[in-house]
Amino acid sequence: MEIFLQQLINGITLGSIYGLIAIGYTMVFGIIGMVNFAHGDVFMVSAFIAMIFFLLFTTVLGVSSVIMALIAVMIIAMVLTGLLNWAIERVAYRPLRGSFRLAPLISAIGMSIVLSNFIQVAQGPRNKPLPPVLSGTITLMERNNFAATISYKQILIWVVTAVLLAGFWYVVQKTPLGRAQRACEQDRKMAALLGVNVDRTISLTFVMGAALAAVAGTLYLTYYGVVNFSDGFTPGVKAFTAAVLGGIGSLPGAVLGGLLIGLIETFWSGYFSIDYKDVAAFSILAIVLIFMPQGLLGRPEVEKV
Repeated sequence: MEIFLQQLINGITLGSIYGLIAIGYTMVFGIIGMVNFAHGDVFMVSAFIAMIFFLLFTTVLGVSSVIMALIAVMIIAMVLTGLLNWAIERVAYRPLRGSFRLAPLISAIGMSIVLSNFIQVAQGPRNKPLPPVLSGTITLMERNNFAATISYKQILIWVVTAVLLAGFWYVVQKTPLGRAQRACEQDRKMAALLGVNVDRTISLTFVMGAALAAVAGTLYLTYYGVVNFSDGFTPGVKAFTAAVLGGIGSLPGAVLGGLLIGLIETFWSGYFSIDYKDVAAFSILAIVLIFMPQGLLGRPEVEKV
């Protein structure tokens, strides 16, 4: 029971990070029908931004409150990463929006390589560690020399994820920007005829997705305490898998898919072999898509005529 509880806690924590990243994939695909394969590297860049500013605040400026430093770092990472994704959309995606379908895909892969190589050159190929942050734990259950614990870092990840997802849901469902996004998702041409600024809506969608990826990057850095230039690939692929599993284009599906991928990985690692946790996650994705091609919460695609 203790192992089950511990792996459940670990799975929800990991799945929360995947879910935050997956929302960026599903939003962009829902509006312009393109998979932003540079999104995983945007997440990686945000983790480096968080690391640099956290070290700046704590070692250079002498900020003693870890919580205040984390809040400031998270806000800065969201702003800078949002600006980065806005520039990527303007330079790499918008000029190719009306071209053949493979052109934006190639451009996205190219941007992914550019970001990864830039960080490798600028920061070096080695892991970049962060001093321990919020190292305390709470023991929930203990038996037979094994204790199921939840750390303060995990609590922080759960709380931040829940608050952001609630706020994000409100923006999408209850604000003019959210209505414009849903209108562009259904029919961009008709939305433009009705007065929606489609270009601005798409740019803001990229910025919002990047902001959530920045939060995920900051939480990832806080949780693992280390970041590498290659960390954009694996979490990015798994977050994309989560978006597909939940139903690409569905915001609740992205969160659900992220939680499921995280739980599958941790439970497989705890009860079977950690070497095959990725095989288990992708195998379950394949099984689900065989019987539900649209994903768990996705809607069947309707052909517009």
